[in-house]
Amino acid sequence: MMATAGGFPRAAFGRNGRLFVMSAPSGAGKTTLRQAVLARLPDLGYSISFTTRPPRAGERNGHDYVFIAAEEFEAGIREERWAEWARVHGHYYGTSAQALEEARAAGRDVLLDIDVQGAQQICRRFPESVTIFIMPPSLEVLEQRLRTRGTDRPEAIEVRLRNARREMDQRHGYRHIIVNDDLDTAIDTLMTILNSNRSAREN
Repeated sequence: MMATAGGFPRAAFGRNGRLFVMSAPSGAGKTTLRQAVLARLPDLGYSISFTTRPPRAGERNGHDYVFIAAEEFEAGIREERWAEWARVHGHYYGTSAQALEEARAAGRDVLLDIDVQGAQQICRRFPESVTIFIMPPSLEVLEQRLRTRGTDRPEAIEVRLRNARREMDQRHGYRHIIVNDDLDTAIDTLMTILNSNRSAREN
């Protein structure tokens, strides 16, 4: 499912949209960066993931995630409806292949906010995707951020830190790396990457 701040404009005939794939360890600030660039680029689409986990407090179906039953998700696996998918902590997460294909065919650029495993699957299917990895300044800063936000138990934080180390080890497989040590600078850098790649496609 796709979303934009102001809806998709009608694209010029013959232009394929570009996919921007953004990944980061939990706590690196990826969500804040995503929200900032989507607010500045109302014509940039955002791919809303499907999941089988129950909604958390404040989450809205079709806005944060599309919440579906496990049986429906598994049917989508058999029918190859997912451009990428994974099972995390007992729940499925995935991206609709049809939605991405339709957006690209209409000339719409789309931002995806997915993990390293999902990014690899997307790039196998759409090798022209522009990949962006968001890094924390250090693991120490990342740990401090995770503990400060107070949403996870200590054992869950340890799991997130182990996962973060594995994800950061794969950052060099991405075309662009942004170190989020200053939020305004990181937003400006991300905007430059998005705008330069969108302009390059049009020239």
